[in-house]
Amino acid sequence: MGLPEDGYSSSAWETTDNSDINSSSYPAYGRSTQPHPPVLDISRDDPSMPPIPPKPSSPPPRSSSDSASRWHDNISVTVEHRDTILSSIPNDSASLVETTFDENVLRALCELDCGVPLLLDRIKQSMVSCREASAFLKKRAVLEEEYGKSMQKLSRTSADVYSMNDGKAGTFVKAWHTGMRIHEAMAENRLRFSQRLNEMSEELASLAKEVDKNRKQTKELASRYERALQDSELVTEKSKNRLDISSEELERVLLQKEGESFKDSAVQGRSQGANKRVLGKAVAKGGLLLKGKNPGNIQRQEDDVRARLSSASDAYRKAVTDTQATRQEYFNFQLPRILRSLKECADEIDLGTQYHLTRYAFLFESILLSDGSTLIPPTDEDGPGLKATIESIDNRSDFKTYMQNYAYARGSAPPRGPRRDGPAEEGFLPPLPPHGDRVHSSTQANAGAPNTSNSQTLDRGKPTFGVDLAVQMARDNAELPLIMEKCCQAIEKYGMRSQGIYRINGTSRKVAQLKEKLDKDLDSVNLDADEWSTEINNVTSAIKSWFRELPDPVLTLALHQGFIDAAKIENDRLRHIRLHERVNDLPDANYATLKYFLGHLHRISQFEAENSMSLQNLAIVFGPTLFGQMAPSTGANGQAHGGMADAAHQNKAIQTILEHYADIFVEEPEA
Repeated sequence: MGLPEDGYSSSAWETTDNSDINSSSYPAYGRSTQPHPPVLDISRDDPSMPPIPPKPSSPPPRSSSDSASRWHDNISVTVEHRDTILSSIPNDSASLVETTFDENVLRALCELDCGVPLLLDRIKQSMVSCREASAFLKKRAVLEEEYGKSMQKLSRTSADVYSMNDGKAGTFVKAWHTGMRIHEAMAENRLRFSQRLNEMSEELASLAKEVDKNRKQTKELASRYERALQDSELVTEKSKNRLDISSEELERVLLQKEGESFKDSAVQGRSQGANKRVLGKAVAKGGLLLKGKNPGNIQRQEDDVRARLSSASDAYRKAVTDTQATRQEYFNFQLPRILRSLKECADEIDLGTQYHLTRYAFLFESILLSDGSTLIPPTDEDGPGLKATIESIDNRSDFKTYMQNYAYARGSAPPRGPRRDGPAEEGFLPPLPPHGDRVHSSTQANAGAPNTSNSQTLDRGKPTFGVDLAVQMARDNAELPLIMEKCCQAIEKYGMRSQGIYRINGTSRKVAQLKEKLDKDLDSVNLDADEWSTEINNVTSAIKSWFRELPDPVLTLALHQGFIDAAKIENDRLRHIRLHERVNDLPDANYATLKYFLGHLHRISQFEAENSMSLQNLAIVFGPTLFGQMAPSTGANGQAHGGMADAAHQNKAIQTILEHYADIFVEEPEA
């Protein structure tokens, strides 16, 4: 059912001629079932009554044969449909609400004494619901409009500002602008959604206003019909009273004419009943006639009373006939028309409210699906989604391109940093030999060295324990600390399958003896000897002691808090990235040492089934060792730092680096 343009004009409200009305027979919607006399047209009898609003065009005259079915056949409301958004309703929207009129409901309403006020209150409730729905859609439209405009402004501003700033180029800037365009498309969808919501809100407000207008008009018309019926009943009551007075006067005259006393007659008995008040008035008005009055006067008085009685009888008969006609017309014709119009008015606003709410739900679902399709396009032809766009960023390729462009742009400029090469008299050291060659020569030297474990070790003047990493490596002209490399090779050779390797400590006396030999003459110590190879835990304890005695730990005191903060991150991927950044910040000597030693631990963890040393267990052993022992302190926020307070985060950092060892240290070969 469409929205009315100019109110509710029903075929039931049309005015026909008297012959048409008199020849009609309607179903028994009213309370009276007896045949009714000719129906009076109240609008013609009472000038104050407005005429019943006619249809735009009168229907053709109907005959008596088809008048019985007219009530059912010609009962639909004739309205002009507005060209609104209803034309865009989906094909299955016809099943939203049952649009056929329920005649049983109309019969039940006609049988109720409160049918009209019931429908008036119901329409008032429906108007409140309609206005609330309109207000909700209006406020929702404001929210969606603000959201859409804010996102649109943000996406455009972000794209423009990035273009003006000195940000990263390459795949990142392409992904950035594509992501901003995706956000702008989502913002435009929200703005269209807001516009639709505004349209529906205005239509609901217009519907409520139009229904309120028609409700008031119908209520006024019903009140006038009810007043007309009440006035007709009042006229009948007055006619009846006048007839009773005339009857009592005639009876009094007849009694006097016969010479009987009024007090001795049967009139006194009847006057004791319902007509006592009327008879008293008549007696008081005319007075009692004495027996000796002129008979001619009595006859004239009798004739006068009989004339008044006849006039009163005719007036009462006409009033009864008119009241019956008015009552029949009201209950059998006017009241059903009024109830039908009010019920259709209620159905109209209920249907309109439900339709717009259903359409709101449909549009809400559509906008969410549209956002999902924008973020994740169903086909490749629609372009990449937001996630695929972000994943298309190639940081490695962007950095290589940036490095090439940077080096090319500044190749001719004089160097601003420290010089790499220079004459020896100025303090420049010769370049370090390749790592592979130095390891090979060291292995051959160790293999050919005699077993001097029990002999007296000479002090070569190259202490190892308690000496800074960079100093050791520069002094020994090595890329890695020699003691670490020597001990790790022996451990991998003899202790990979040893139960609890690194967790179980060696003998204190043997460990102290090995530390002394390594500190005096590292090259003379043969770890392949049975004295050390059979008790590999002494070697593991010695290397752990070497790490702990470094003046500045492997992960350095300067970067200690940076590693701890990165380890506190809950997100695994982000924690990996931040720890990777901290590792890259290490000095060259510390970086090389950490890379070699963690690779050694990573290889040990591959034998976890035999040595029971998982990455977590190794991290627990070497967390405090590689971080060093910082003095406990309290930060500005009252949290403790250093010492045991950071032990859990130290272990987490080492475990994360071990888990992502290949990503952090092992570079992928170039294609």
